Amino acid sequence: MTATQARMILGLKPHEDPRPRLAEFRAERERIAEVVRTAPNEVLADRQRKSLAEYDAALALMGGPTELRVFVSHEISVSVEPLELPPPSIMPEEPPPVSKPPRNAPAEVKVAEPSKRGIRPVVALLVLLVLFSLSSFGHWTYQKREEKMRMAKIERIASLGRQGEGFIENRRWPEAAEAFDEIKDIDPESDLILLGRRSIEAGMAEELNQFIGYWKGEAIASFEAKRWDDAEKAAKQVLDKYPDEKETMSLIARIAEAKRAEEREVALAAIREMIAKRDFDAAISAARTLAEMDEGAAALLKEAQAAKDKVEADLMVARELMAKASAMDKGEFNQAALDLMREALALAPGDAEVAARYEKIAAYTRTIRVPGDFETVQQALKVSRDRERLMIGEGTWEGPFLIPAAIELVGIPGKTIVQCAADAGGVITFTPGVKGARISGLTLRHLSFDAGAERFSLALVHGAEADFSDCRFEQGSGHGIAITGGGQARVLRCRFTENGWNGIAAMGEGSLLVAEGNTLDGNFQNGIEAWDGAAAILSKNRCTGNSRNGIHVDGGLASATIIGNALSGNREFGMVLSSAGSGEVTGNTMGKNLLGGMVIKGDAGKLTVKENAITNNEGPGLALAKGLSANAYGTNRVSGNKGQQIVSGVDLSEDE
Repeated sequence: MTATQARMILGLKPHEDPRPRLAEFRAERERIAEVVRTAPNEVLADRQRKSLAEYDAALALMGGPTELRVFVSHEISVSVEPLELPPPSIMPEEPPPVSKPPRNAPAEVKVAEPSKRGIRPVVALLVLLVLFSLSSFGHWTYQKREEKMRMAKIERIASLGRQGEGFIENRRWPEAAEAFDEIKDIDPESDLILLGRRSIEAGMAEELNQFIGYWKGEAIASFEAKRWDDAEKAAKQVLDKYPDEKETMSLIARIAEAKRAEEREVALAAIREMIAKRDFDAAISAARTLAEMDEGAAALLKEAQAAKDKVEADLMVARELMAKASAMDKGEFNQAALDLMREALALAPGDAEVAARYEKIAAYTRTIRVPGDFETVQQALKVSRDRERLMIGEGTWEGPFLIPAAIELVGIPGKTIVQCAADAGGVITFTPGVKGARISGLTLRHLSFDAGAERFSLALVHGAEADFSDCRFEQGSGHGIAITGGGQARVLRCRFTENGWNGIAAMGEGSLLVAEGNTLDGNFQNGIEAWDGAAAILSKNRCTGNSRNGIHVDGGLASATIIGNALSGNREFGMVLSSAGSGEVTGNTMGKNLLGGMVIKGDAGKLTVKENAITNNEGPGLALAKGLSANAYGTNRVSGNKGQQIVSGVDLSEDE
């Protein structure tokens, strides 16, 4: 670095004495050092370190300390010899005075006559001196101009560097690139070019990551919340700018697949609803249309066709039963004939001839109508006797009801509603010892919810025997049906939804639950549970979306028969077998349950478990406790589960 360059960096005028301004220079030096220390990123810090180094060198050259420390990424020692400047007070000495001759003294003048030969060398010498002076002046002028141009370039490069930094900070990448391109045109070797381009690349990469990260996060959050349209819009924000972003492209594909799956499930649910309503022709038409677009829907088409075929077959059987009952009809009450007609009506509920014959044979018993014969159900129950029939009309009736005899309590399915407050008791309770009571066509529910440890169930069968058919049990504070104290219940074609404990519960020695063709959905514990010595015979039930398991059996030494049930989408397992004295578990299907398909504990080892389909669960397919051999369960089809297909030797303590 030259003195001229140092003066320009420090802002000194030519010939200006720097010493009075040394304190000012040191303060400026500390300001630049502070900028280095607080730089937002390493690229900007590197630029400021270069400025600091130049300033330190200039300060040292102009009379600063001979040893400086520059605090950058590591210490650099710069040693520069100071410029020796003369003190301002020292001036060139005056020339000695010239003595003048006295005014009156005669001057001695000697005039020599120059010769012409002596003049020519003098003239030549003068010409040479003039030419040399002109040449020197021209060289000096040229150097001065070159130095001025060089300093102008330095100043322009510094200015462009500052502009580029500003553009980078404001994320104006094209303008920043133009600034550093101009620096390259001025000085291709400038270090600022590489630093600038790296800063632009780093800034653009950071901006890209921030943009992609934000919108990708929005897309994933919406996807997990199953807001497909919002997820798709967020993902397209990324692809509109960066169409080759692989993760977002993959997410778009997953969104499309999820939308198709959801649409398919909605279509399948609609078809199942048609089947449930026995609108078979519409179900077959819809299933056939869906099967053209979705190969997996072929099974539902087959199911709809099979359901139609079954209804037609059931109608034939119902007519045969009706013929038998008609042959037994002597114009008086006959329990066997009535049972045949009940079964016929269950097989063909939409057939007018079967319904009419049932009404005729059932009319042989005393039929009490509410409203009509009595204004309230409680009034009718007080006078009811065994084998009498109590018909409850359409509307909402306030319970609770106590069933005192083996009567038949009949409502209109979906239209006769019986309810009471959760703390008032069960909606229907059977008196212990009552045997043969029948309940059909009622909807039972609690008006409120009791979160306490002791809760009333919608129906309580304690030490009694009762049949339920075609009823609904909704929003009970406790169980939908509770069977206790050696009670027995037969439950056919009923629906249990959103009950505070199990859909159906059987407990205690001697208690028996027979459940067939029921739907148990969204209950806050298990769909069906039997424990503490209760026996269970469960067939063709559908348990979905319950907060714990589809079916849980812990009957101790009691038997358990579980055949042909469909258990899916439950929050824990499809089926848990904790204990049983005997029985079989056959032909059940378990899929899409959150924790796994089936669990078998050691005390349930006496059960025969075979030919069950355990597929596509979110956890292991079949979990076996210690002491149970996987070979004993080899006939079960266990596949496609996300966990292990069969897990043996699991520690399944009672606390789990």
